[in-house]
Amino acid sequence: MENVRYTAKRLAEIVGATEKQVASALGRKDGFGMADLPVLREKLKRMPEPYPHRIQLFLNFKGGTGKTSLSTSYAYRLAERGYRVLMIDLDSQGHATKCLGQEGSSFTRTLHEVLIRKVPIDEVTVPTGMPNLSLVPANLAMSTIDLALMPLAGREFRLRNALQGTAGRYDFIVLDAPPSFGLLNLNALMAATDLVIPVLADFLSYDGLRLLFETIQGLEQDLSHQLENIFIVVNAYNQTFKIAREALGALREHYADYLLDTVVRQCTKFAQASSEGCPIFGYDADSKGATDLEAVQTEILGRVKAAAAATGAAGA
Repeated sequence: MENVRYTAKRLAEIVGATEKQVASALGRKDGFGMADLPVLREKLKRMPEPYPHRIQLFLNFKGGTGKTSLSTSYAYRLAERGYRVLMIDLDSQGHATKCLGQEGSSFTRTLHEVLIRKVPIDEVTVPTGMPNLSLVPANLAMSTIDLALMPLAGREFRLRNALQGTAGRYDFIVLDAPPSFGLLNLNALMAATDLVIPVLADFLSYDGLRLLFETIQGLEQDLSHQLENIFIVVNAYNQTFKIAREALGALREHYADYLLDTVVRQCTKFAQASSEGCPIFGYDADSKGATDLEAVQTEILGRVKAAAAATGAAGA
């Protein structure tokens, strides 16, 4: 990601300023990089809107939904907005790590050490190059974590316990989970405040959704954990396909309470960005994929804020 560059126009859009203000604050008209963002925010006093500490899990038991491309770009965009973000890669394939420009095999410690050996999470956290965006990387060492967790006391709560106290250091923690169910993903569900479920507009997605919602119901009944928000986002949508339109209609009928109004259209830029080890906002912020994902994030943040306000009003 070290090659990400910004124009004055893009920086102005991000912080809500004019190009003239950007040039004046940074002392030049071009050649901007990621490190200029926090400097610009500080000089222009453009701080992000405060939100309660969130742990947001991207998960679907069905693979191939584009979950990792969405989650890493989502985390990157939060950091662009000025939030302090921790991205945690839970998948032994390390795809989220690669999407943020890092090579998983180069790291000797991952979340495995945090959950099994109780190493503080700060000790396995690495920078990404984007200020305010840190990463807990993953590699093949994560592949045995379910077996290692099996005999441990409090095995379902290891991640939640490890993340206690992070509210003071991070505004958002984004978890990218593998498309499977096991103790690691159970840990992720028990730690999360919000669940984001990327789906494709096809009827095979229903199987993954059904199983996931059954699991969530089991968490509520057996482990007394209730997610504060659940969001379903349709990814790689192509409205020219009849089956896609029909599947979207079915999702709106059966999952109306959870389905986001915004869909992410099919966009080849996601794959291109991932191959370059860069989130889509750093690769092509003008692409339809970036435009749609920003709208998704804005909708999620709006719903989180509304739900928090409703909870506060109910408790008053």
